[in-house]
Amino acid sequence: MKIDYIQIITQILGFLIVLWVLKKYAWKPLLELLEERRASIQSDFDKAAAKNREAEAAAAKYTAQLAGIEAEKRTKIQEGVGEGRRIAEEIREQARTEAKGIIDKARADIERDVAKAQVELKEKIVAMTMTATERIIRQTLDQEGQRKLVTGFIDELERTNPGQNN
Repeated sequence: MKIDYIQIITQILGFLIVLWVLKKYAWKPLLELLEERRASIQSDFDKAAAKNREAEAAAAKYTAQLAGIEAEKRTKIQEGVGEGRRIAEEIREQARTEAKGIIDKARADIERDVAKAQVELKEKIVAMTMTATERIIRQTLDQEGQRKLVTGFIDELERTNPGQNN
């Protein structure tokens, strides 16, 4: 095997020419294309970082809003509880007032009924006394005279014993 130096030199020359042509016409566009791609990737990374910062800022904003809403919710609940207590106290006070009114009315009704019963009892005692007196003395007095006589007797009894008739 013999080395053919001409063929080697031709291949070296051909390689150098191809290398020079590639460097002149293909290398710069290829490097520019790679640089554009690198810049595009860097831009995408920058955009992603900006979006990430925006997302973190939005998350912080929403967290602050949620905390504000939570505080407002607690305030509203406390206001509701206070309002409920106030209404409950108003209802209790109204119930006390109504109960006092009912008790006062019942006492007045009882006093009126007692007074009415005393008057009726007095009338019955007068009627019974008149009947008994008429039978005892067997004398005839007119109705008005008898009534005056018995009423006077009962009034005198009431003056001498004021605590016993009540």
